[in-house]
Amino acid sequence: MTHFMQSGTEPDTFVLPSPGRASESFRPVLLDPARPADAATLAALRDSPLLREVHDRIEDQVAELVRVLAPAEHFGPAALHRAVSEVTGGHAEAYGRWVWYPWSGRLVHVLPEEEFRLVRTDRNRGRITREQQRGLLRRRVGVIGLSVGSSAALTCAMEGVGGAFRLADFDRLSLSNLNRLRAGVHELGLEKTVLCARRLYELDPYLDVEIHREGVTEENIGAFFGAAEDGTDGADGGADGGAGHGGDGSGAGSGLDVLIEECDTAWVKVAAREHARRHRVPVLMDTNDRGMLDIERYDTEPARPLFHGRIGDTTAADVRGLDRAGTVDFLLRVVDAQHLSPAMADALPRIGRTLSSWPQLADGVMLGAALVTDAARRILLGEPLPSGRHRIDLDELVPARAPRPARHGAAL
Repeated sequence: MTHFMQSGTEPDTFVLPSPGRASESFRPVLLDPARPADAATLAALRDSPLLREVHDRIEDQVAELVRVLAPAEHFGPAALHRAVSEVTGGHAEAYGRWVWYPWSGRLVHVLPEEEFRLVRTDRNRGRITREQQRGLLRRRVGVIGLSVGSSAALTCAMEGVGGAFRLADFDRLSLSNLNRLRAGVHELGLEKTVLCARRLYELDPYLDVEIHREGVTEENIGAFFGAAEDGTDGADGGADGGAGHGGDGSGAGSGLDVLIEECDTAWVKVAAREHARRHRVPVLMDTNDRGMLDIERYDTEPARPLFHGRIGDTTAADVRGLDRAGTVDFLLRVVDAQHLSPAMADALPRIGRTLSSWPQLADGVMLGAALVTDAARRILLGEPLPSGRHRIDLDELVPARAPRPARHGAAL
């Protein structure tokens, strides 16, 4: 089902946050220079010590828009200049929107939303039609677990698979996360939800991003799914458009269209699927070992057993409070231990002894993000993609030993 998003009411004035609040922010501010209140905010920003950089390449973006709208036409410099001037009305500085990113102090000039999305996703054409792209941007993607899940969220957003994202993780960025998570050393200690939301908004300021800083808990899991407990969608709330004038972006009542689950807490994994099945939300999971992708189509199979039946009748209540050994045993049932890679099978019994945590590599995380994004796109476009477990094992697809070449003249 498609969940349409509504923007919240924009206030008449916007008060610049303190430096401390700006450093903790994750939501940009969109300003329309044609609105007197926004023009006043822009003037205040330009005089503020919070502003560190102004990035204005709007004429380049408009030139690209002109070419996108007329791909068969070959514009010379003079013709292109005239076309850009026609689009902007000769006042490029007042065209489009200005986006202020409080955490970096950057003020960036961008195209209006429709034109921005048209240009940013233009290279998807040939694989994704414009009509399909508009439909995808109306969808809401939930992501639980933002080490592996952060790459999945970013890849979905890059491809335009989802115009709204709901993110959940209780953890903060640590140095050991930097082997697989796109971040910098200046962001150590930052909440992973905030880090991911910032990356999404820097890619597309028109997104709608909500965060659950405490992760998914028994108290908030219903709100995370954004649907009433009777299985019906909740009433549409006034969700801020993600880049509005300081709305809370709660998105209350806005149900998920697909869930990407990438956490290693047993209760969350089971409870998320119980809720997904109740609310008919498809679930995708990548395990970062042998390229394993799980697809669970609870949208079309609401009676489907969790994890393809691998945990039997086990419920979320049954796995609450598992210790480390119990969690490992549960996860081995989920992933089917006999199909683990030799390296992972060797590593698991050493966790907490000679290894500090689960081994994960950046290449596996990026591969998983690609697999999850591809599956999410196909599901949301209504393409046939059944439930199942698949492995894209690079060690098998790209073997270490090349096959022996055929002898000259031998039959093929």
